[in-house]
Amino acid sequence: MPSRLERPCFTVLGIAQDAGLPQAGCRRRCCAKARRDPQSRRRAACAAVASGGKSWLIDATPDFREQLAALDGATLEGVFLTHGHMGHYAGLLQLGREAMNARGVAVHAMKRMAELLRRNAPWEQLVRNKNIDIRPLRAGRSVPLRPSLSITPVPVPHRAEYTETVAFRVAGPRRSVLWLPDIDRWDQWEQRLEDAIAEVDAAWLDATFFSLDELPFRPTSEVPHPPLSETLERLSSLPTRERAKVRFVHLNHTNPAHNPRSREGRLVKARGFRVAEEGERFLL
Repeated sequence: MPSRLERPCFTVLGIAQDAGLPQAGCRRRCCAKARRDPQSRRRAACAAVASGGKSWLIDATPDFREQLAALDGATLEGVFLTHGHMGHYAGLLQLGREAMNARGVAVHAMKRMAELLRRNAPWEQLVRNKNIDIRPLRAGRSVPLRPSLSITPVPVPHRAEYTETVAFRVAGPRRSVLWLPDIDRWDQWEQRLEDAIAEVDAAWLDATFFSLDELPFRPTSEVPHPPLSETLERLSSLPTRERAKVRFVHLNHTNPAHNPRSREGRLVKARGFRVAEEGERFLL
């Protein structure tokens, strides 16, 4: 039986929406504080699966350098991409010849995501120079990482201008998790959210906005996400043990739940849920 330190582990490397906290160009209080106080800064949503000195990233964010460094020297075996929005694949450029000049890093992607990389600059240069090796993903088909460790793409409805979107279910020898940073609405998903939570031991869920009034100068229809306030209400009837599984992730820079002492942050905790923390680990 593997020791506690050798067991596969799921690590959260970022909890913010694609552009991080602080966000470029924002002069509001949320970002002004983060510019003054490094402890208030947050990286774009990203996670890693690690086992036996090897690691796999879920998404390659604009914070790729720092998130790769956080893997504590574990060899990067591959990257699994959720979809083609800025905060989820822009970091792949760090694998190119202007940076790491990596060799054959496996990039696991759904069909449209793979086509975007192969057919469009500058991503196609990564393919042509063999910095990355695109591996096809199929909905619901597990990819083995190591014995008793696998990852499975789960389709979810989200803005599909360029690519499809998936969440990932990671199954280890003892426990499993769900990583779902982006979705348009829970009621548009073919699976019930409550059932998805019941099937795993921990679930990181989209909490981009606390409420839909956070972007007064921009239609929220341009960036649809289920408001965290509505998700709290929807899940409020779950048993305590089920609510304890849920961690909220992908928070926009405007989301007050970034601050655990805010009214919204206290509400999340009072309801029996958690906002994810960078660096938190979950043994699989």
